[in-house]
Amino acid sequence: MAINVTLLSHTPNPEQTVAMAAKLCYSPATINTIKDGLTPEKTADFIKMLADMGHESPMEHASFTFGIEGVSRACSHQFVRHRIASYSQQSQRYVDGCSFDFVIPPAIEANPAALLAYEAAAEATRNAYAKIRFELIKSQVKEQLGEDITEEDLQNGTGVAAKFKKEIGAIAKTANEDARFVLPNACTTAFVVTMNTRSLMNFFAHRCCNRAQWEIQIVADKMLALCKATAPGLFKRSGPNCLYEKCPEGRMTCGKQIQVKEKYAQL
Repeated sequence: MAINVTLLSHTPNPEQTVAMAAKLCYSPATINTIKDGLTPEKTADFIKMLADMGHESPMEHASFTFGIEGVSRACSHQFVRHRIASYSQQSQRYVDGCSFDFVIPPAIEANPAALLAYEAAAEATRNAYAKIRFELIKSQVKEQLGEDITEEDLQNGTGVAAKFKKEIGAIAKTANEDARFVLPNACTTAFVVTMNTRSLMNFFAHRCCNRAQWEIQIVADKMLALCKATAPGLFKRSGPNCLYEKCPEGRMTCGKQIQVKEKYAQL
């Protein structure tokens, strides 16, 4: 499954919302008059002023909600380190893990020997998960319902699985909860994340960097492109830290600041 990033929703008129907050900070405007005179040109002036001054708190009043899928659990675990955000992630308890795919890192995909070992491990994991899940369900169906269930009936929803659909559904959730322990970081996931503009700018500064893990860097670039298309003034200066200052990575720098600037100038 390819990485898919969708902007699901955002604060209506995000740039004007931020400009209203800024206007209240720097003028005697009242709440009833805060929107008066905020033409597109005046709104752009407020946004530029905030950027020039480094006054970022008014930007917290505009938020953006993204749907992200086709990424690994390794990637989603990096996301939740950005704590000023809200997350809703696909559950490995309520969703049967037999249907999950595995993300293949490009370096592994380009190496035939590594890819062969990787795919063998993925297949072994799929089989182990399915076996563990079935055996847990089978034992609980026998204990709770006094019935024998086959893998075929469980998979197709026939026989005992059809007769006790509700009860077996509850048993399956418990089985999923324990069987998921064998699933690897490579397992695909989907989640919804909401961040305000200030948090997004911090996210882009860290995750658009060439030293960020390849997967989250792809996601960050897609998110930034969507933000720029929606609120170009707010995100005009967004991207990795090296766009407007010396690379903060020190000896760990990628050494490609010129190429990075060219890339984000075209995004």
